[in-house]
Amino acid sequence: MTRLAELLGSIAPPPPGGVEAAERHLASLTKPPGSLGRLEEIALRLALLRGGAPEVGHPVIFTFAADHGVTAEGVSAYPQVVTAQMVENFLRGGAAVNVLARQAGARLVVADFGVAAPLTRSAELVACPIGPGTANIAAGPAMTREQAIQAIETGAALAQKALDAGADLLATGEMGIGNTTAASAIAAVLTGGAPERVTGRGTGIDDATLARKVAAVRRALEVNRPDARDGLDVLAKVGGFEIGGLVGVILAGAARRVPVVLDGFIAGAAALIAVALAPAAQHVLFAAHRSAEPGHTTVLDHLGLAPYLDLSLRLGEGTGAALFIHLARAAARLWSEMATFKAAGVSPAR
Repeated sequence: MTRLAELLGSIAPPPPGGVEAAERHLASLTKPPGSLGRLEEIALRLALLRGGAPEVGHPVIFTFAADHGVTAEGVSAYPQVVTAQMVENFLRGGAAVNVLARQAGARLVVADFGVAAPLTRSAELVACPIGPGTANIAAGPAMTREQAIQAIETGAALAQKALDAGADLLATGEMGIGNTTAASAIAAVLTGGAPERVTGRGTGIDDATLARKVAAVRRALEVNRPDARDGLDVLAKVGGFEIGGLVGVILAGAARRVPVVLDGFIAGAAALIAVALAPAAQHVLFAAHRSAEPGHTTVLDHLGLAPYLDLSLRLGEGTGAALFIHLARAAARLWSEMATFKAAGVSPAR
């Protein structure tokens, strides 16, 4: 049995029961029922995953980087070398995700899954490249099926290492010039959305570049004919190495019943593949926010997820996921630290 097959075989739906007891606990706290809104939803879901009082003490953000051959189609406002330059920025601690991870008290794991340009050797960088970027999806498959499996298994191994060290929340992030094009192709295949509906402006491209991007997505689907019934085929045909790595993080979290926080559109594309491979993985997913990318709403609707924030973010990196950590920690502490009506001597509602 391969490592991926073993991982998929270990993912199961949450055990039945527990919901009524969790709801009773929330109802016993000194507040009108439902008055903490979706914080109560987060607390309930965290408690059901943990099987008891939730904790968010050791969050880890995974920011995976890789390049995409589809940039040759002129789909981005930035040159491919920016992927490597931003990874160097992550390693120096100067990117938005570094700032927000520090604020959230989260550990940041930066990994090279296939950056084309050379990177500085650093103890802060996990070097696990699958290749020097994917091939151009508008002309053929992004990668081989074997590389797709390798990317997933590598991401899962990094997540499992963090879980073994005590991580209690996994957050997803990425960096890769051209990766919104790959995500758009994935979304089109797995949600059935038309390329023009699920393809957005990414880094802020103009109308002419957007037209090239939509055309590249359409050609990728025509040339590769990815099979929506096979998540691995979709990843191999039109995905990215870093997207495959995030699929592995999601599957590892699902296998251990640890919450996995999705950042934006790219992480959402990874979630589509993860759920295609293991439908039960859906129960660990928390949608941090709704991206400004139009395809993200389509992805979230397909996954049955309602985002917790809507700030018009479209940076990626794991920035939206980092912000959600504060909400998750607040929800967990409300569950554990609020007094009950009985303990506080407060009369409950009649």
